[in-house]
Amino acid sequence: MSPAHRAIALGILLTVGAVRGSLAGPALVLTPCEIEHPLRLSVLPAECGVLKVPENPEQPGGRQIGLHVARVAAISRRKQPDPLFVLAGGPGAAAGPFYATVAGAFARIHRERDIVLVDQRGTGGSNALECPEWQDIPVHASDAEIEARTRACLASLVPHADVRYYTTSLAVRDLEQVRAALGYERINLYGASYGTRVAQHYLRHFGARTRSVILDGVVPVSQPVGPSTALDAEAALGDILRRCANDPVCRERFGDPASDYRAVRAALKLSTVPISVRDPTTGEDRPFEFGADHLASVLRLLSYTSEYAALLPLVLHAAAAHEDYAPLAAQYLMVERAYAQTIAVGMHNSVVCAEDVPRFADHPIDRARLAATYLGTRQLDGLVSVCRAWPRGEVDADLHAPLTSAVPALLLSGSDDPATPPAFAHEASAAFTQQLEVVLEGFGHGQVTAPCVDRIMAQFVARASVEALDVSCTLAARPLPFFTSLNGPPP
Repeated sequence: MSPAHRAIALGILLTVGAVRGSLAGPALVLTPCEIEHPLRLSVLPAECGVLKVPENPEQPGGRQIGLHVARVAAISRRKQPDPLFVLAGGPGAAAGPFYATVAGAFARIHRERDIVLVDQRGTGGSNALECPEWQDIPVHASDAEIEARTRACLASLVPHADVRYYTTSLAVRDLEQVRAALGYERINLYGASYGTRVAQHYLRHFGARTRSVILDGVVPVSQPVGPSTALDAEAALGDILRRCANDPVCRERFGDPASDYRAVRAALKLSTVPISVRDPTTGEDRPFEFGADHLASVLRLLSYTSEYAALLPLVLHAAAAHEDYAPLAAQYLMVERAYAQTIAVGMHNSVVCAEDVPRFADHPIDRARLAATYLGTRQLDGLVSVCRAWPRGEVDADLHAPLTSAVPALLLSGSDDPATPPAFAHEASAAFTQQLEVVLEGFGHGQVTAPCVDRIMAQFVARASVEALDVSCTLAARPLPFFTSLNGPPP
């Protein structure tokens, strides 16, 4: 080839590359990597890369942050062209670690489709807004102490982040850039909890790029998170305890667990209980005063999954009947620590303070009803205290506007969900012209690992349709039986 011909050919290649770059967005190079379980229980092979994006999209030449992207390539050599993007909850959880804990539930989808995991900006490997100062904050911290810790958290983040630019509005633009950079024409979405808000907002702005969506533990676009949390948590706990009372084995062992619950609440309202339990992380004895705020935390977090909920009658009965608070305290340490390690507090605050707390004034809040619950008003008031100090970012004007979409949607709920009850999914379902709601009786927050849900999700994604989708297997799904001793459920 002559120099002239080489120059022409090079010019054509450069032109094609420029066109591809303008269509596909910034380059994203993936190399072999591993995704690790948060507790280091397992690792998954994947391909990982970092996509640089402006922290503030209005200043493209300003500070750049890296979005950590992982792709778990489909097993089939004749894979389908549309991957599944997995969106984690929180807000503040990262997609990679979340997927590592539930990967088996996506095994059927993974046979035919790539799984794409984008750690949302502010989480995981995407400039995480983590606040170590927040991890040891007392559960009974005053408003002043919450604000002081919040300001300390902000000060630690200033060198590498402007916290105003870590909202859902920017996260969906990031997802679209990743989709384009990887060259996918259309994608499927799975969102868990807060991830359902991200999924719905992506649908709003990039519906033409979305083939199907699974919403698991649904947050309706119209509702702020917070005003009903204490009421929903109390209702879920009541359902769990009634389920025990209606189970012959559980009732024979514990009588009426609701009575134990009321007795423990009443006792801790009067005074704290000195306790010493083995710290699940260090293995050392940890003495502390177990009180009503600790009880509220452990009740809420144990209610999240049917596996943890199976312990509730047992640990409440030990405290009520024998004044043995050690089982409750041990569970508090375990679940509180696990939750703190999975959530980037700064990113959580950026989302909640921009998208939820400012809307509290528009939603009636019955403080007397809240005060009657085990969570009371502390959770709500705590969010307000945090957001007094936290800078508020801009959000899209349509973030909470009614959504209308023709994209097929599968909405999953647990009847005993303390955070996103089935009524939330029912409200959100009105947005979709093609949708199916599935409620699993006795299950809590997030159905992805519930029996047979993996089959339903795989069939739904394969068809991108809810027509004739067989969900009858969920009728036979049962939550873990209640523990009658520390050895587990009865044989």
